[in-house]
Amino acid sequence: MDSTENSQDIVVPPVEGVAGGGTAYGWSDDGGLHGSNPLKGSIDPTEVQTADLVHVWFMPSTMNVGPQEMPRHLEPINLLAARNERESVQVALRPKVSWGGSGVAGVVQVQCSDLCSTSGDRLVVGQSVRLRHVVPILGVPDALVPLDLPVGQLNLLPGETTAVWVSIDVPSMQAPGQYEGEVIITAVKTDAESPSQYMGKAEKHQLYSELRSCLDIVEPIDGKPLEEVVERVKSASTSLRRVLLSPSFSEFFSDNGPVDIMDEDAISNLSVRVKLHLTVWDFILPVTPSLPAVFGISDTVIEDRFGVEHGTQEWYEALDQHFKWLLQFRISPYFCRWGDSMRVLTYTCPYPADHPKSDEYFSDPRLAAYAVPYSKAVFGSDAAKDYLQKEIEILRTKNHWKKAYFYLWDEPLNLEQYDSIRKMASEIHAYAPDARVLTTYYCGPSDAPLAPTAFEAFVKVPNFLRPHTQIYCTSEWVLGNREDLVKDIIGELQTESGEEWWTYVCMGPSDPHPNWHLGMRGTQHRAVFWRVWKEGGTGFLYWGANCYEKASVPSAEIRFRRGLPPGDGVLFYPGEVFSSSHEPVASVRLERILSGLQDIEYLKLYASRYGRDEGLALLEKTGVYLGPERYTLEHMPVDVMRVLDAEP
Repeated sequence: MDSTENSQDIVVPPVEGVAGGGTAYGWSDDGGLHGSNPLKGSIDPTEVQTADLVHVWFMPSTMNVGPQEMPRHLEPINLLAARNERESVQVALRPKVSWGGSGVAGVVQVQCSDLCSTSGDRLVVGQSVRLRHVVPILGVPDALVPLDLPVGQLNLLPGETTAVWVSIDVPSMQAPGQYEGEVIITAVKTDAESPSQYMGKAEKHQLYSELRSCLDIVEPIDGKPLEEVVERVKSASTSLRRVLLSPSFSEFFSDNGPVDIMDEDAISNLSVRVKLHLTVWDFILPVTPSLPAVFGISDTVIEDRFGVEHGTQEWYEALDQHFKWLLQFRISPYFCRWGDSMRVLTYTCPYPADHPKSDEYFSDPRLAAYAVPYSKAVFGSDAAKDYLQKEIEILRTKNHWKKAYFYLWDEPLNLEQYDSIRKMASEIHAYAPDARVLTTYYCGPSDAPLAPTAFEAFVKVPNFLRPHTQIYCTSEWVLGNREDLVKDIIGELQTESGEEWWTYVCMGPSDPHPNWHLGMRGTQHRAVFWRVWKEGGTGFLYWGANCYEKASVPSAEIRFRRGLPPGDGVLFYPGEVFSSSHEPVASVRLERILSGLQDIEYLKLYASRYGRDEGLALLEKTGVYLGPERYTLEHMPVDVMRVLDAEP
């Protein structure tokens, strides 16, 4: 990489295996927007407009905002979302001058207002609106670390851009309409003192407005549905908590000391206010995802890193936390551990079928599919055969049985491994003829060719495995850029008998094809599910979301596994790596996975009105996705497609 900025800056070497699209990592000057700044000498940010100290602009969620991203003009943010949808945007910050010390350009405070409609409805910060700092991993913006509420604080580095990820979760019960709020950026002293004990008129008015708002929220609850009452109480609680955490009461804080925040007058006069407009459409995305997307979580990684012993109460709690956390991304998690020759034990619920928690897991409407273990997830003395029979007998009586599948082997390669699948599947089908067995594969058995060519042998796998597999899950890598080969795969399936075609990505396909490797373009991440919908797959599998290198403490540095492209198998990080929080930290890629799954719901809605052919035509007409090497690199076509999908 070229270095055209400060000579004392160290040039970070490129990351081996990271695709190079759209990340703006090259060193370059700030160009026309930087210009010459008249501020010289010692700068007091409490006496200077923040706009004179910091470039502020917004970027869509599909852009990778690297440290050398160049400033753009600040414009209002306009977002579109259905109910039960999450929509995100990024606010980028880059210092114009330095006003801090100790190697930082300066410190800024970041806060966001509630989003309010003219009818009085609101989306509350901390509940529906969240702010997260985009933290680089191997130099690539990826980890989304939560900012403190009500006021977050960021250190800006000289000559570097950083970003804040703003997410808005629209509840299913939210009233449709136009909502407005703002993200407020304020430059502060690096050694700012505690706020004054004196409460000025502006601060009193702010406090009065907050308390008045709480009253307005909870007063009109007579005769309202219970769900709405609960939402209103939660909203009022959040507002009251924000009041209690305000500087007015900083002297009473006991845990973390006072929050350093400038008074309202200073914020109004000096801060940069980024206007945020949100249109909430009058339709609801289904709670249960239309496309089952099953993602693996390594239980051994959890055991090693968090020091929990298999089968203990702490182990159950750790798995439970991961399961519930991932459901928010429209993902159906399963836990997994690998045996010899890629045999895999998979299970969505660590509890046996006769445990009350089993129904709690499997009946969750956000879960589209669940894995049933072939043998016990928790080691014990029961014979595996007796255990399997008992589990199936119980689960078959449940309404959620239709979600069940058995995933027994990952990518079989030879006749012995294929025969092992047949044997286990035969045992399962002896107890439940309607059970679904899922098999992932990218080739036929190497020692017993099914056809003259490798691809022909791959296509013939269903004939070889039938009736021992119902879900044929193939690698997208096999197709390359030949989408026309899809018809050959589907043509071998007996869909009238319930056979399904799912797909997966892992090490491959590589750039420029859609995948979730670190450093790929944002639209490349999101395009994974555009591809699934266009090709007609009915489900999707991803092998691992937390499969980083082994570590024995939660806060240990994250290391990607050797031999894999960076990011492959890792979609979230332990919270302890970044702070004292125990909640997992999502990656930018995981948020784009959610966006892609939400896009599928939009396309499905459009197809239900006008037919699937029209839905496919819309993907191409808007330029969003034409093929694995031909998809939009810009965000605008994505919003155009969503608007057309949402129009009645």
